[in-house]
Amino acid sequence: MNNYRLSRRTFLAASSAAAALTASQRGWAASEGAPIGYFPPPGKWERKAPEAVGMDSAKLKEAIEFAKMQDGGWDFARDQVKSFGPPLGYIPKSRAQINGIIIRHGYIVGEFGDINAVDPVYSMAKSINSTVMGVAVTKGLVKDLDQPVKEVIKDGGYDSPHNAKITWRHHVTQTSEWEGEMWDRNANFLGAEKFGNAAMKPRAINEPGTYYEYNDVRMNRFALSMARLFGKSLPDVLKENVMDPIGASNTWRWLGYDNSYVDINGKKVQSVTGGTRWGGGFQTNDEDIGRLGLLYLNKGRWNGKQIISEAYLNDAVKATPLGPDYGYLFWLNTKGNKWKTSPKTAFAAVGNGSNVIWVDPEHDLVMILRWIKGDTAIDGVAQRVIASIKG
Repeated sequence: MNNYRLSRRTFLAASSAAAALTASQRGWAASEGAPIGYFPPPGKWERKAPEAVGMDSAKLKEAIEFAKMQDGGWDFARDQVKSFGPPLGYIPKSRAQINGIIIRHGYIVGEFGDINAVDPVYSMAKSINSTVMGVAVTKGLVKDLDQPVKEVIKDGGYDSPHNAKITWRHHVTQTSEWEGEMWDRNANFLGAEKFGNAAMKPRAINEPGTYYEYNDVRMNRFALSMARLFGKSLPDVLKENVMDPIGASNTWRWLGYDNSYVDINGKKVQSVTGGTRWGGGFQTNDEDIGRLGLLYLNKGRWNGKQIISEAYLNDAVKATPLGPDYGYLFWLNTKGNKWKTSPKTAFAAVGNGSNVIWVDPEHDLVMILRWIKGDTAIDGVAQRVIASIKG
């Protein structure tokens, strides 16, 4: 079934009055479904005092002070190889201390730390991959997520009887169970010498679509398949179709590994990663991923233009039946378990460290948190930020 023929559904589970208020605050014309609110132009982002967007400045300051105390302590030199194994691509020597921005109604109302630092986001890049799949859906390159990938990708990666069953949906929900090796890493994570503490024990491989596993090798296969689908590198796809249209800077980068170069349409292209487990990955500053958060909040619309299919993004934040509370490479809170005091409509792109784009449609809120201590700390910041909202 092609999900992109389904009718529009709301992100919100609030009352009709609260939903109407949020829509108005967010700048949506209810009769036309068109965004009329604030979208930051390239090169600048308007700041507003908390009171101007219905927030208490003293309480927001308390939330930020709490956030500043929640650095998770990740250290590249100490933790990278031990946690994940030897790198295959670029890894910085150091990172910024905890930093972030708070966005309401499209405006930055709070910030702390070095928000201009261009640091890796680790598995937040999985949600970036989902965004690129959203571009493929929007452009009609993928008309049905249940299409077997082998029908369009002919590089040998889907030739086996097992891999031939894998669909785009399996990839985007991490249920592909793809078998093979990508860039000197096997999909089963066998061998501590290459996987560090993340090495796994042998297990039976299940039918595609029946078993969830958070797996960077399979994400790397997905990324290569999308590059072949577009006929160009995913950084080029992202820049042309998302980052430039939303006014991002030119400081972000999306890297692969030293050994992940492939030929696509006669050009040498570096296939990128779904994280930074072995180096490379998506690296950016707070404002650039803040723009992505604002795009997700507005269901793929930016200043009057539908950049990503609204139907796709609606489905992307709907829980899938397997694994944790998870959508199309986005973490969800539909059961109230991940962030216990936060709205069940909240969702996030999350990477090791933790690096977070946290989106709360109910309160028209986006938080960018870099190098925070984990889900409990994220929830603590969210709880305090939401408490600063008046009424």
